Formats: sequence, structure tokens, C-alpha cells
Amino acid sequence: MFVEVVLPIPLADTYTYSIPPEMEKSVAPGIMVLVEFGKNKHYSGIIAYIHPIDPESRFEIKPIIAIESNQPVLRRPQIRFWEWLSHYYLCKLGEVYKAVLPSGFRTESSTNYKQKKETFVRFTEKYNDNNRLCEAFDLVKRAIKQEKLLLSYIECSKISGFEKKKEIKELSKKELLSKSGSNDTILNSLVEKGIFETYEKEISRLETYTHEIQPLNKLNPLQQEAYTGIVQSFREKDVCLLHGVTSAGKTEIYTHLIAETLKLNRQTLILLPEIALTAQITGRLKRFFGNKLGVYHSKVSDNERVEIWNNLLNDESYRIILGVRSSIFLPFRDLGLIIVDEEHEPSYKQQDPAPRYHARNAAIVLATMHSAKVVLGSATPSIESYFNAQTGKYGYVELNKRFEDTELPLITPVNVKELRRKKRMKSLFSPLLIEKMQEALENGEQILLFQNRRGFAPMISCKICDWTPKCRFCDVSLTYHKRYNQLTCHYCGSTYPIPSECPECGNKELKPQGFGTEKVEEEILQLFPETKVDRMDADTTKNKKSFEEIITRFEQGKTQILIGTQMISKGLDFEKVSLVGILNADSLMSFPDFRAYERAYQLMSQVSGRAGRRKKQGEVVLQTSHPEHPIIQTVLDHNYTGMYQTQIEERQLFHYPPFYRLININLKHKNEDLLKKMASEYANLLRNALGDRVMGPDKPPVSRIQSFHIQKILLKIEISASLNILHKILEDVRSRMLANSQYKYAIIQYDVDPV
Repeated sequence: MFVEVVLPIPLADTYTYSIPPEMEKSVAPGIMVLVEFGKNKHYSGIIAYIHPIDPESRFEIKPIIAIESNQPVLRRPQIRFWEWLSHYYLCKLGEVYKAVLPSGFRTESSTNYKQKKETFVRFTEKYNDNNRLCEAFDLVKRAIKQEKLLLSYIECSKISGFEKKKEIKELSKKELLSKSGSNDTILNSLVEKGIFETYEKEISRLETYTHEIQPLNKLNPLQQEAYTGIVQSFREKDVCLLHGVTSAGKTEIYTHLIAETLKLNRQTLILLPEIALTAQITGRLKRFFGNKLGVYHSKVSDNERVEIWNNLLNDESYRIILGVRSSIFLPFRDLGLIIVDEEHEPSYKQQDPAPRYHARNAAIVLATMHSAKVVLGSATPSIESYFNAQTGKYGYVELNKRFEDTELPLITPVNVKELRRKKRMKSLFSPLLIEKMQEALENGEQILLFQNRRGFAPMISCKICDWTPKCRFCDVSLTYHKRYNQLTCHYCGSTYPIPSECPECGNKELKPQGFGTEKVEEEILQLFPETKVDRMDADTTKNKKSFEEIITRFEQGKTQILIGTQMISKGLDFEKVSLVGILNADSLMSFPDFRAYERAYQLMSQVSGRAGRRKKQGEVVLQTSHPEHPIIQTVLDHNYTGMYQTQIEERQLFHYPPFYRLININLKHKNEDLLKKMASEYANLLRNALGDRVMGPDKPPVSRIQSFHIQKILLKIEISASLNILHKILEDVRSRMLANSQYKYAIIQYDVDPV
């Protein structure tokens, strides 16, 4: 017998190994095995298939060295899902494995899983009896602190009778010392007297919900109508788009759909685009579903990931998973429902490393494999999803009024170009925005300020010759971070000191250009020095708890103004926010991307939707140099369909999604001239097979990252085209290019459905 093993390396999909006779009864698909690969390299692999066919190979078929798991770490549908991912997104199974399975499972990983242990305290056998308890108190009657600890133990462990040992609660040393106000020395004295003994116990790292479970909130008539519409659409369609305005109460509808799925003994996956959202929604869902809910995202430790994985694999407590894009890879037994909230968000797309999957699209395929249903929720749906709903591929339900009939925010444009011309723009904030902020603060209300750039300034430059410092490894200007007094590359993470003078002309005056969230924070503190301000961006949310802490402070009113990047636009619900300031709308529309106007509309509409989320209409001050721009006008009018109509016509005319599938081929090499030659040859070979579907090669806007020069070839492929034929063409061209020895160090990456 032989097995096909998936290894965490980006070469072939599987490798053949033989099964030693003593292991034949232990192997099965999904089992982890230790194998040798090459000379003296050992990997933890996963068995994909078992077969009796002796492969014709000029290489020796090596045997499995050891079995590393006593049960499969995958379910059968997961292997099928991995195969689809590698096929559709043009990568190897090993790349899927490396990205998907928690590293704690793998032998070669530096983060192998370790079971968490904790010290517990209990009576020794001698005193584990009511009749001997008085003797224990006699031993400590002259030691007040020891007596207090003994009494605390009895109270905390809720002992009602030693003859009923099942009523004795296990008590950790940490909990006992905390509740008794005692310390190790006092406890050790009781251990030495033979009253207590300590023991180690394996415990879970997963949080336990200890509060009372609440009944679901009743849906209002509009929510009930939307809920009924979704249920009815599921009779004919597997996917339903819930197009609900901000603050319409989509989460309430989700909870009722989840409850119905649980009644069928099926599982639910709720996908969110950002970790920042999990803190708020977790609290709301825990109240209804308690310990049936698990949370999974990138800030969860490697050991916690293994425990969540095993919880699902072993059919333990979790019936609902709330998480970000990587949650689609968990070992679900029987998914009944997938909810993709804020489905339009580009953060659902994995950029690096492979597989470069889109979690929304992959979730729909995963649902098909489980015969599950999918709800896509958004106030500003992606053009692709809205098109699929309008053409009948998806069901469609609209929720066009806010909860409690709150009006949509009033959006006021401010022409900052005109204000600067009249010299009335004294800071980053227009006079109107300053006036509105002052008014909101005086009324005890809260403010959100949106600027989609972090740092103090996107760059610094010489006042005389316009020299701008750039990264040594990337073709990009450096961002100025005033707090750390350094320049940072946001592509490779390299940091540099601030130059004392311009190396080109010797001028000592280097000035910041543009502004980021850090500068916004500085100016706000100058304007309102008594106001509590927080900033939410990639710099302030690096650790696991920082998201929750910032959001909690704002929810509790400890912060009056929250400044942030697009993180603050994504579905957060703050009751007292009456004012939103969009500080630089023009920067959102200036990207060289066919999705730029769609994204700009979504970001501005979403961040505007954070204002006035209860009974009071909110206000938005939108600062722009082009108030007459068509996209600005659709935002002011809350006119999603107007934006959609103009964009869908352009997409059809210029062969973009949803009418065509895009594939970016990224070519990288440290030698720029060699890369140009390779890219030209590559594109010509592709044109021989695909004709005018091939665009480029071109330099991307950032054409060097981490010392690798980049060339990009874009394919525009008809939706109806055969993927199998396309794969064969791409693989053939790739093999021919890499067979040329001068290109052997080149990197070739496919990005299917780029965003």
C-alpha cells in the first residue's frame, strides 16, 4: 500500500510514500505523518489518499517514518476544499496546507502545540472527610492567615458535605490565592502540615461564558419581513444578498437565522472582514448562544488555534464560529449556514502568501460542499454580488430603513480647495467641521474622524529641491512617524532615522507632505486639549487586546473622539456618535484601479453610516476639493444604484468583472534588466495562446519590494472559458520559462480575481 502525502512546500501537490506493515492499520486520510523529504529534511505531512498502485518512479519510494496523530486532523470535505482552492487559485496543495493548518500541529514548526497546565489545590485524603475537618482547624488555630486561607478554600470550593465528593468544585491555586488575598508562603505552610496538596491539570485556553443565556430579541416588522424573505429565497437559491442600510439591524436577523440552523443540529460560520469587529459582535452573540460560540482570527495564539480546531474536530462545544477569512478552513462537520458580513470588503482577499483566495467566494464553494446556505450582508454590496443578485443568480432582500426609523445621516460637502484659496483653511479641519465638533462635544456626543493613511505624513521632502527619502529595498517613499521620530516603509517594514539635511542640496529644512492619522491626532489635541482622544490604525492595534481596549473605551464614553483608518468604517456600532468627519475624500478616488470609484463610494458611505445610529439623525462633514465629482454626489444622495449603474456600464465596456475574470501574473527578480526580458518573452508566449486577452507586461505603481523588481501581466478571461484549458496553457508557459537557466531564480505568482 502507498499513500499520497501533502507536505507544506510549494512544489508538487502530493508525494508518494510506502506504508510500513506495522503502520497499515493506523493510516487513514487526514492522519499526520512524519516523512523524510530530500536529504535529511523531515516534514509533518497529511495523508490525502491511500492506494495500492506502485508508482513508476526513477526515485526510491521512501517509507513513512512515524504517525503523528492518533486521529485525522482533517475531515474528508476539507481535502476536497483544499483541492478546489489549489486548482482555482493556481497554487499547490502544499501552499494551502502551510497557510491553513495551525502551525502547532507540525513537527518542524517552532510553535508546536503545548497543552496548558495549571496548579490546583485540594484537601489531602486524610482531611477529605467531615469528621477530620476539625483537626485541620486545630492545626492552624494560632495562625490567623492560614486559618483564613482554609476558610476561603471551603467557601470557594462550595463544599456542602465531604461524603458527596461530586459537589466539591475544583479550585485552582491562582483562584484560591486571589479570592483569599493570600500568598504562596501561607499555602505552602498548609501543604507542609498535610492539610492541602497541589496537583497539575491540563486546562483549556478557550474562554468560558458564565452568564445567563438571554432569549433572542424580537424582530421589528421590517426585520421580520427581511428574515422571511431570506428564508423564502433559500427555497430556490443557495445564496442570498441582504442589502441593508447601515444600522438597519442586520445582526438581529443573523441571530434568528443562526438559531434556526442550531435547531437543525447544523453549524454556522460568521465571517467578518476585520478583527476590530469581533470584539463588539462577540459580546452580542455570546448573550444568546453562550459557549456554543467560538472566535477565530489572526490575533488568536497558535496554541489557541489548535484547541479551537480540535474543539470542532471532536464535536465538542462549538456550534458557531465567528471569525475572519481564515475561519473557512476549520474542520466543520456539517455547516448549515455561512454569513459573510460586510461582504464587499477587500480584506476578505488574501494577498500573500498563496493561496491568494477570496474568502467570500471560497465560502460559497465551501457551502456547496456542505449543502449549506449563504447570506451576504452589506449596506454597499460589491458590484459583483449586486450583479449576481440582479441577474437572478443570488436571492435578493432589501432592508432600506434604519432601526427605529432613524434617518440616514445628513452629509455636507466642504470645498477645501476654495477654503485654501480664500486662506480660511487654518488646519486639517474646515471651519464647519471645527464648529460641528465643538457643538458635539458640548452636547456630550462622540465624534469619528476618518483619514485613510496612518503615520504623521505619507512622506517628507526637501523644501528647495523636492528630494524625497525612499526605501532602500522598495520603490516607495517612506512614511514619517513623529511618535517614534523615524521613517518607515509600509511595504517591507524597514525603518530609517530622519535625515538631518537633504543629501542632494544640503538644505536642512525637510518638511512633511500630506497627513496621516498621527498628525490628525496631534492637531485635535491642540484644538481640544481637554478632550480624550484615541487612534485606531495598524500602528495602535498591534497586539491582541488593543482593538478591544480602544473600542471598549469609546463604547463606555471614556473617549470622545476616535480617529482612524478604514478600520473604523467596518460595521462598528456606537450609540453616541453624532458626527463623522471625512478629512480627505479625494485621496480615496485617486488610485490607478478600476475599482477605485466603487471603493471610494463604499468607504465614504460606510464611515458615514457610523453617525446617528439611534433616534437622532447624524451629521457628516465631507472635505473634498471636488464636490461636483459624480462619486461624491452619489455619496451625498445615498445613491448606491446610481453608482452601480455607471460602474457596471464601464466594466462591460472595458472587459472587467463581473463580465470577465482577471488573473494577475506577478513576475519578480532582483535583476531588473533580466526581469524585463523575461516578462516580454512570457507575455509573447501567452499571446500566442490567448491573443488579446493578455495585457502588458507593465510596471505596477510600486515596482520594487524587498529588493525584488516586479513586472505584471494581466489576463482578462471570459467567465465562460474553461479553467482546465487555461490552467494547461499557464502551466505550459510557466514550465517553458523556468526551463531557461537564466530565469531559474525568478518568482512567478498568480493572483486570481485580484482586488
